[in-house]
This record gives sequence, structure tokens and C-alpha cells, in this order.
Amino acid sequence: MLFEQLPPLATDVARVDMVRDYAETALKLDGLIGDVEDAVSSSVTAKLKSRGENSEKTHHVAIGYLKKIEDLLASVTRTRPQWTRLISAVDHRVDRSLALLRPQAIVDHRALLSSLGWPPSLAGTKNSDSNSEKPAETVNPLFSMKGDLTRKYSESFLSLCNLQELQKRRKARQLHGHDVGNQPRQPLWVIEELVNPLSAAAQHHFSKWVENPEFVFALAYKITRDFVDSMDEILQPLVDKANLVGYSCREEWISGIVIALSTYLAKEIFPKQIELLQESSSSDASSTAVQARVSWLNLVDLMISFDKRTQDLISGTGLLLSVKDDENWQRISVLSVFCDRPDWLEIWAEIERREVFASLKSAMENENNWSKRIEGAMLEYGSDDCKSPAITGAVKHGLSLIIDRARPIPSIALRAEFIRISASPIISEFLGCMFRRCQEAEGLTALADDNALIKVSQSINAARYVESTLAQWCEDVFFLEMENLPVVGEEGGSVFQQEINQLKEFRSEWVDKISTVILRAFDARSRDYLKNKRQWQEHSEEPAISRAIIESSGYIQGRLSKLEDGLNVLDFVTVWRAVATGVDQLLFTGIFAGSPKFSNGGVERLHADLSVLFAVFQAWCLRPEGFFPRLSEILKLLKIDERQLRDSRMVTDKNWLREHGVRHLTAGEAEKIIKNRVYDA
Repeated sequence: MLFEQLPPLATDVARVDMVRDYAETALKLDGLIGDVEDAVSSSVTAKLKSRGENSEKTHHVAIGYLKKIEDLLASVTRTRPQWTRLISAVDHRVDRSLALLRPQAIVDHRALLSSLGWPPSLAGTKNSDSNSEKPAETVNPLFSMKGDLTRKYSESFLSLCNLQELQKRRKARQLHGHDVGNQPRQPLWVIEELVNPLSAAAQHHFSKWVENPEFVFALAYKITRDFVDSMDEILQPLVDKANLVGYSCREEWISGIVIALSTYLAKEIFPKQIELLQESSSSDASSTAVQARVSWLNLVDLMISFDKRTQDLISGTGLLLSVKDDENWQRISVLSVFCDRPDWLEIWAEIERREVFASLKSAMENENNWSKRIEGAMLEYGSDDCKSPAITGAVKHGLSLIIDRARPIPSIALRAEFIRISASPIISEFLGCMFRRCQEAEGLTALADDNALIKVSQSINAARYVESTLAQWCEDVFFLEMENLPVVGEEGGSVFQQEINQLKEFRSEWVDKISTVILRAFDARSRDYLKNKRQWQEHSEEPAISRAIIESSGYIQGRLSKLEDGLNVLDFVTVWRAVATGVDQLLFTGIFAGSPKFSNGGVERLHADLSVLFAVFQAWCLRPEGFFPRLSEILKLLKIDERQLRDSRMVTDKNWLREHGVRHLTAGEAEKIIKNRVYDA
């Protein structure tokens, strides 16, 4: 009976122990919260009585209590997660105290900054000074403060840092276990208090330079550069002392100035640019439109240059950006303006496309750019000269310019969108130009003369070179990051995958047409030869080679030799192999139509004729008969000695056919050939 009562007794003891822990924790938290509320109340009272000399000490005391409360709450959350009402009640009272404490700390900090002389005067920070060779240096109050001011500023600085560190811990505890995704990075409050009044003072100067944005960027960079050293030397040790992990004062300072400048650009400069573009679109004067586009591009140039110089202030000290993702990159890039306004990005991409295409249009119409080749232009993986026309160099250069413009955009998705809007249409325009040239050549002579072949070969070479260039680019990390983005399209893969596929289809289509034209001409020249079935029954010790096969083979040799000079190696191989396959099928079908009889002399004549044909292709392969499988196997069957054919049924045996090297003819075709073999007595 005693043994049965032990479990309920243990449960009751545990419950009593938990109630005691709850009561002790609640009393402890209540006492600490009371201390916090008293400290905050005394601070408010002191403010009302205009006695602010001990406010920093009061803030430190209150923050110390708040940290103890947060330590207790973190322990309770970890060990007693079921005490949700206690945690919620404490958080509510802490929030009320923080709602009073933080504004007080910020007001005190701002008053202290004002007494230090912050923000400093920017009157002497113009980019040039007519009365001196050097621009006037800005006085940095952070370097000039001494004695009691230094102590007070450090205490106020630490108060704000400790408050932010406390809030960071509270937020991490409250969001623990919840799937909230990536939370936006909280800027450093103390740096914000330095940046905000300085940027407000700078905007007084910015407003004078709406028509001259280069002065805006010059002043913004000078402010950033002149004060950045004090961030490392004076403020960073204080941030480290407050245990604010993951914050660099240098980065935060640069980020603050960049965000302030981006805000000003979005509110004042870009609306003016949009207005100018709209006016130019409604105006009949083309010079106005050109001026508006040039003004826009000049502004973008200034933004890219500013970003490069400010980012050098981070990397130049040996420091790296804490995390190089889109969010952190946007914090130190004025091009983040386009992240908030994708419609402005589309305008920029369209202007870039127009500028590049305007320079390419005249180049594509110049015939010399198609006849002249790029020297030393190689295909992928270091293969032979691609014989690409000079126009592809201009296209590659134009696309490179657009891609270089996209590189500084601080968003992978927007970089892909920029390239899709600006670069992809240029490739499509170039592909359309090549297609029109090929159609023109086909329409004039049906690709029957050398000039037409050269014109089509130039376009095929150009397509091969651009396709190879795009594929090589897409192996770079810059493009690999864009894969599988929705903007890339349904096909997936690289951002240029659709264009690469279109170029492949273009090449394949016109290579097939060239092969077809050659085969049609060969068919026309060999038609009488194929109709003459009696020649295979003639008896002759030294059979004469057919004049028709000599002329037909000579035509193929002439066409292919011309293509070898004008067409890139890879596509030329495709052409001659397609021609060989077509001739193999054409002669097989033509010669054996009607089941002609073959005597010994006929077999020798066929062997002689095919030797001439094979010799044409020997210039491009070691064993040309391997590319005429059906004709080669026909000769093998026709040359089999009569004594080897003990039974005609052997021919239908697959094993027997394989033993004699026959793999491309069916058993029925082989039997038909053997039955039409006439052996001389």
C-alpha cells in the first residue's frame, strides 16, 4: 500500500516545488521591475525639474535591472516554457518602461551631441575652392572633444548601445521557435543619431544642386570619408564594450550616409529625371530625347562611381562586408533605389538597350563587318578558329557593356531582370538580322552559287560565336547566381538559355538547308546514272568509271571545299557528314530500285565508282567508307564468293550478317541483294 502511494506523493511534492519556484521567480521579477519603474520615474522627475546631470547614471541603473530581468526571462523560457502568462505580464511591464526610457536616452544623447557641436558646418566642404589649392577640411567634433565631455559622451553612447543590445536579446527570445524568415537588419542607433542631423544639414546644399547631381555625390562622399576614421578609432571600442555582436561602426556609418543619399535621390533627383524623359517623349525634337537619356545615364554613372568609392572605404582597410548578400549589399549601395522602384530599373535597362543598339545598327548594315573576320576568335574549349565575322566582336562588346552595367545592382533578381530587358532584345535583333541575310541569299539563288553560300556561312559562324560566348559567360558565378529565378523563364537554366537555344535552332536550320541544297544538286547530276540498270550486268576486265559519278563527286568536292574555307569547323563537320549520310541513302535507294542484277563486272564497276566518291571525303576523315555504311555493306555482300553461299537462307541469319560486317542492312535487304548477284560461269 505504501509502494502504491509513492507516485502520487512524488507528484504532489513536484507540484509544490514548482509552485514555490513560480512564487520565488514572480517575486524576484516583480522586485526588479519595481526597481526599473522607480529608476525610470526618478529620471522623468529629474527631467521635469531640469536636473539632467545624473540622467546617464539613472539610465545605466535601469538598464542593469532590465538585463537581469531578461536573463531571468530567458532562463524561464528555456526551463519553464509553460509559464507563458508570467512571461507575457513581465514583457508588458518592461515594454512600458522601455517606452519611456529609450526616448529619454535618445533626447539626452542628442542634447549631448549638440553641445559637442554636431553636426559640424559643411560650408567649407565643396569639391573645389577658388581661393585655395586644397578643399577645406571638415572639423570632426568626435576627435576634438576632451575631458568631461568625452566621459559623458561615452556614457550616453554606451546607454544607447546597451538598450539596443537588450532589445536584440528580447526580440530573439520572443521570436524563438517561430518561423518568421529573414528579419531586416536593425541599424545601429548611435550611428543613426550621428547620420540624421548631418544628412539634414547636407540636404540644404543638395537642394541647390538638383541640376548638377555630381556636386551632390561629391559632398556625400566627402562627408563619408572625412568622418569614417573616427568610427573605427573612437566608437568601435564602445560598441564592442556593449557586446553588440555583428556591428561595424565603419559599415554602419557608410550605410547611413548611403541610405540618406538614396532617399534624397528617390525624392528629388529621379522624379526630375522621369519628368524630363516624359517631356522628351511628347516632344518632336529628337535632341531633347537624346539629352534626357544622356542625363539619366550620367546620373547612373555617378551612382556607380559613388558606390565603388564608398565600398573601397570598407575593403581598403582590410575589412570585408560582414555578409555579402543582397540585404547587406543594398545597405551600402545607392543603386538600391532601383530595388524599391523596379519601374525605374526598366527605364534604365531600356535606355541602355537603345544606346547599344543604336551603335550596333549601323555596324550590322555595313557589309565589311560581315566579310572581315575576327582574328584569333576561338570557339569553346579551345577548339579551332570559328571564322566569325567582325560584327560579332561589336555585338559581344555591346553585350559586355550592358552586363558590366548590371554587375553593381545590389539584387540578383534585378540583375537578371536588367539583363533580360536590355541584353536579350539585342541578341534577338542580331538573330533577326542574320535570318534576313540568309533568307535574302536563299531567295536570290536558292543557295546555288558561292556568294550565297558565303553569306549563309557568315551568319552560321556568327551564331556559333555568339552562342559559344553566351555559354561561356553563363559558367561565371555572376550568372550562376541567377539560375532558377522566376525572371529567367520556364526553361530554367541560365539567364541566356532561351537565346542560346534560338541560336542553336538557327544554326541547325541553315546547316540542314546547305546540306539539302548540295544533295539535291547531286541527285540531279546522278539521275541518269541511277536509271542505267544495264551497266551492272556488263562484262569488262577493266571497268570504266562512270562520267556521271565523276561529275557528281566533283560537284560535292567543290561545294564542300568552298564551305571548308568559309564555315567554322564544327558546323562544317556537321555539313559534310550530313551530305555523306544523304548520298549513302540516295545511292542505295536509286541503285537498287527495281532489283537490278549484278555481274562480276558490274560489281567491279560499282566498286570503282564508289572509290571515287569515297576519295572526295578522304580529305576530312581517315575511313570515309565508314560514313557510307549501306553502300559499303552492299559491296561486302556483292563480293562474297559464291562458294561461301552454300544456302541462300544463311543471308537471313543475323549472326552470319554480323560475322561479315553487315549491321546497317536488314535481313530482307541483304537477301534481296544476294539473290540479284549473278556469278560468271
